[in-house]
Amino acid sequence: MITEAELESWHDYEVESRREIVALLRQISEKKQLIRLLVKGEADVCVTSLLAVDADGGSIVLDRSISQEQNARIVAAPKVWCETSLDKIRIVFSLQNLGETRFEGSVALRADIPATLIRLQRREFYRMPTPVTTPVLATIQLPAELGGGKTTLPLADISCGGIAILDNKHQLGNTIGATYRDCRVELPEIGAVTTSLQVRNSIEMTLLNNKTTRRLGCQFVDISRGNMAAVQRYITKLERERNARLAGLV
Repeated sequence: MITEAELESWHDYEVESRREIVALLRQISEKKQLIRLLVKGEADVCVTSLLAVDADGGSIVLDRSISQEQNARIVAAPKVWCETSLDKIRIVFSLQNLGETRFEGSVALRADIPATLIRLQRREFYRMPTPVTTPVLATIQLPAELGGGKTTLPLADISCGGIAILDNKHQLGNTIGATYRDCRVELPEIGAVTTSLQVRNSIEMTLLNNKTTRRLGCQFVDISRGNMAAVQRYITKLERERNARLAGLV
């Protein structure tokens, strides 16, 4: 879920120019960028695309979900967020006055052109998914109230601002603001990074096999320059590998 705290921190990246918003939306549509439509945060996500931008009519048209039940939830939701990227820049906006419409003979979703849009150009907001087959692992020091000792958990993604951890057994709790000291993240082919982690958001997710997991978004705290440089090198490595796959080189 996109939180109020995140929105406040993104204020400097808010685009309010109607002309610029329309131009960005048209680029997203023309480049056929996939859009993550968050109905109830990460727990209810529809991957869609922007089919048309009608500047004169003040509306946009998006492809609908293949699930009728999810479409009903989308239309009924008080606020729906869209998240996509354009030239490696993260774009976030909300949808107002969502409803069904007809587009080129099929049912689609219509919404107002957003009055504002977030364009996050800072690199730390560019999140890279970490490998699923060979997970990146974080070893976390547990405080006494959680039993002490250590636990090792897999990452979901990484950025220069922090990491997302998958806590399948709910070992860390979900207290926003909780800080774990001297955590160690093993970055393949790069080395280990040691930093404190502060929980910034917690999301309960239902997986395709109907099992549930908890995704904890954690911010790096007091990370050293050397460790940050290692994180940047690892993100660059992931980008190169992804681009090679897209180009069919691997």
